[in-house]
Amino acid sequence: MADIVPTSASILVSTGLAAESTGGAAAQLEREVVQLFDAFRKPVLRYLLGIGLPVEDAEEIVQEVFLALFQHLRRGKARHNLRGWMFRVAHNLGLKKRKQRGMIPGAVGQHPVADPSPNPEDQYANAQQQGRLLAVVNALSEQDRACLFLRAEGLRYREITQTLGMSLGAVSISLARSIARIGRAAER
Repeated sequence: MADIVPTSASILVSTGLAAESTGGAAAQLEREVVQLFDAFRKPVLRYLLGIGLPVEDAEEIVQEVFLALFQHLRRGKARHNLRGWMFRVAHNLGLKKRKQRGMIPGAVGQHPVADPSPNPEDQYANAQQQGRLLAVVNALSEQDRACLFLRAEGLRYREITQTLGMSLGAVSISLARSIARIGRAAER
């Protein structure tokens, strides 16, 4: 399957959001959204894939997130912490999509990816460890997994609290618990 990656300009044109030649403010807004798209498309997509969505659904949600962002900014809404805002919208749309599809919460990446190292013995050992770590990640609660994936995408604790609607202490405890479980599995 060919990997079709939409460009920021094609997203805006295909959704009818391209600024008209007469609108200076609209053109500035379009440039801002294009820059945000270029900077955050991949991290948002990785997060959606991390919570178990198929690639097609994740790509669709990424487009919806940036369409919502454009509309949010066009209405003059708050501009602080747009990264956290985008991840929160992606998280909520991702959960909605999983519910629509009747997906079981929690199952992430059921097929281990083979390590490209040339040594078959190393490949086997790495696959075993990856399987153990994946089993630990899948055994985490949905909330713990979401915290872990958002932190892996570089969100700060406060941004995670805003994205998931949790307290700062709960995020801290969740991440500490998840990291400790993964660390114990990696030691084995």
